[in-house]
Amino acid sequence: MRRWLINVGLLCRKEFHSLVRDFILFGLIIFAFSAAVVIVADGVKIDVSNATVAFVDEDHSTLSRQLRAAVLPPYFKTPVVVARAQASSGMDRGTYNFVIDIPPRFEADLLAGRKPTVQEQIDATAMTQAGLGAVYLQQIFVQQVAAQMHAPGGEASLPFRVDSRIRFNPNSQSFWFTSVMQVVTDATVLSIILVGAAVIREREHGTIEHLLVLPVSAVEIAMAKIVANGTVIFIASLLSLECVVHWGLGVPLAGSMLLFAGCLALYLFSVTSLGMMLATIAPAMPQFGLLAVPVYAVAYLLSGAATPVESMPPAMQLAVRVLPTTQFVRVAQDILYRGAGLETIWPSVLAIILSSALFFLMALARFRSMLASQG
Repeated sequence: MRRWLINVGLLCRKEFHSLVRDFILFGLIIFAFSAAVVIVADGVKIDVSNATVAFVDEDHSTLSRQLRAAVLPPYFKTPVVVARAQASSGMDRGTYNFVIDIPPRFEADLLAGRKPTVQEQIDATAMTQAGLGAVYLQQIFVQQVAAQMHAPGGEASLPFRVDSRIRFNPNSQSFWFTSVMQVVTDATVLSIILVGAAVIREREHGTIEHLLVLPVSAVEIAMAKIVANGTVIFIASLLSLECVVHWGLGVPLAGSMLLFAGCLALYLFSVTSLGMMLATIAPAMPQFGLLAVPVYAVAYLLSGAATPVESMPPAMQLAVRVLPTTQFVRVAQDILYRGAGLETIWPSVLAIILSSALFFLMALARFRSMLASQG
């Protein structure tokens, strides 16, 4: 056992030296866990932000001006008043996300007890803006009309009162979610790439033959590549969470970082084993890239980091729960957002352990077969 640990340690040192000398790959790791996290957190919005609104105001009344004045940043840009033809062409060009058409005598009809209609045209190609923005605008208009008419709001007529309390993200700020999920995403894709690149680099440079003449086994070689590259991603992920996400962006991390670190180590063992298995299938780096991209894309899209698992079809929900990416995204959200403990997340942790064992055994079998063919 002592000899085994020494061999793995020496091979890990070789992997570290090889990675540090690869300036492009090492620079990619630094960029992915620093600037890329900030760019995604600030740039990717899952709520309404700076939506463009145009008003076709044919009433020119006090109420129509109040409706326009109530549409405020940061959800919407300052509305503009346009003619009907200009509004139609603007919608076709994507200049306006929303066009509000206020008919003539709108305020007069309201005061007379009639029910005039305000038309809201929506550019649904901007899906997030269209879905949430339409609801926001309706709420704004209902509040303004109720205030102008001195009428009680919709909630006042109900026999109960709604008291909303938002937990874990009180102001519903999207970067609290996207920044943490970006770290998880980077850890996944770079774990696959690093291990795959390490295996293929050995094969393309001809150094795999040097390893074959050393008194080391296939298990030691495979374990060294998994441990060394996984350790780099492990350290980078924790530093990114603490320095970039927590300190830089001000995102609170509710749970135990020690527990998260343990779960991250198990998860990285799983995805690095997957990366090694893919590298033994692909004959060269371009083919490995073509193979790894769809594998990662499917795992990411079905993990719950981009869209909730609960919104998927029932059959798909059952299928994706066996993926380690899906289980780790759930673990990360439970620990970092909700402060969950091991008593809550243990089923997901167990699933990650089982997937780690399965991927490692498959990768080891493929790696032995590759070494045998090289020998």
